[in-house]
Amino acid sequence: MTDQASQPKQQLPNATATLVLGILSLVFGCILAGLILGIVGLAISKRGKVLHEQEPDKYLGWGSLNAGRIMSIIGIVLGGLTLLYYIVVVAILGAAAFSFWDYFG
Repeated sequence: MTDQASQPKQQLPNATATLVLGILSLVFGCILAGLILGIVGLAISKRGKVLHEQEPDKYLGWGSLNAGRIMSIIGIVLGGLTLLYYIVVVAILGAAAFSFWDYFG
């Protein structure tokens, strides 16, 4: 019988990558790259989250993984708001151009 406390803890897979992608999704949140980076960061964090939920005492790096997930979610929201802003701006400019041609045409 092996004592689990004497075994060294393993690093959660993709914890550092999730953290880096979460940070980058915040940095690039004002352009559409933040949306993409946030989605990728959230997707790769799933395996680490499942492993931590099964055996929390066996793994290290839950703080990095969780912080990366939270920042990825915020990056997705910022990227989505940016995308919505671009859609509204294009719609307003299109309506203005249409009314301009309607007025002078």
